[in-house]
Amino acid sequence: MEKRIVIPNTDLSLFPIGLGTVDAGLKWDGPEADRIFGSYLEQGGNVIDTAHVYSDWVPGEKARSERVVGDWLSRSGKRSEIVLITKGGHPDMTRSVPDLHESRLTRQDMAEDLDGSLKQLRTDYIDLYFYHRDNEEQSVEEEIDTMEAFVKAGKIRYYGCSNWTAKRMQEADAYCARMGYRGFAADQSLLNLGMKYMKPLADDTLGYIKDEAFQYHIDNADNLAMPYMGNCSGFFHILEAKGEEGVKENPYYTPGNMEAARRMKKLREKYGCSLTQAILGFFFCQPFTCVPLYGSSSPERIADACRTMEIPFTAEDYREILGE
Repeated sequence: MEKRIVIPNTDLSLFPIGLGTVDAGLKWDGPEADRIFGSYLEQGGNVIDTAHVYSDWVPGEKARSERVVGDWLSRSGKRSEIVLITKGGHPDMTRSVPDLHESRLTRQDMAEDLDGSLKQLRTDYIDLYFYHRDNEEQSVEEEIDTMEAFVKAGKIRYYGCSNWTAKRMQEADAYCARMGYRGFAADQSLLNLGMKYMKPLADDTLGYIKDEAFQYHIDNADNLAMPYMGNCSGFFHILEAKGEEGVKENPYYTPGNMEAARRMKKLREKYGCSLTQAILGFFFCQPFTCVPLYGSSSPERIADACRTMEIPFTAEDYREILGE
């Protein structure tokens, strides 16, 4: 597989697996961050994904993930080699009881978050900036115009959406076509091997690449799918390490996913691959291009994940795992 994916009508050339940093500042920092980023770059990686809200739900420091990424960029001098991604507009997670349905997507909200991100990341621009949520009470015209203003100001190069419905993305695409704008370059929503059979997640503001959104990505190559929770929140790894007792409260713990886990053992035997590679291989067998996001506190696991593209998985492999 070609180890670069170019988003159409952009100059963004991406490694096929992005490095997620939600645990930066919690599970790793400083010298360990150097090892993690270094391991990823050694494999050819160049996509670093963070968000201004990571991980504000833990008291003590705001935007700590961006700070860790910014520290590393400053130490390493690697900014020009990185496709840097961050997101703004997420509901406030510093409250004792956060309200995930409270919108923070006005131009003022987004400008505040973007300026905060630039400061934390110690950079003059973001390569790909995302709306972290949507507010369907605002017009897509207003939300697109906000992003275009950031582009014109030189603060971002391209923009995307996260957790948007297919209908809203189509409305945004139509407005951008009328105005002559490039529009959304990428979409971050949930898609993974365990999604078909999992129970609903507690956060109902999350978006899923399924049904209409799945077809949207088949039809719209200009908006790259960048799935999050690519590792199924660790479900299959925990199951392998601890057995069913370790996953009984996990939303992925369903009969369908237990059967998928059993079938995955045959896939691993077929290719001699790791569990992580078997899980991530799913993304490279979809009917549209994906750049999944993967994060780990282990440099060795990151290197292992990045070697997924060397294994010739097929769509039929995953149809068998999912009983299709």
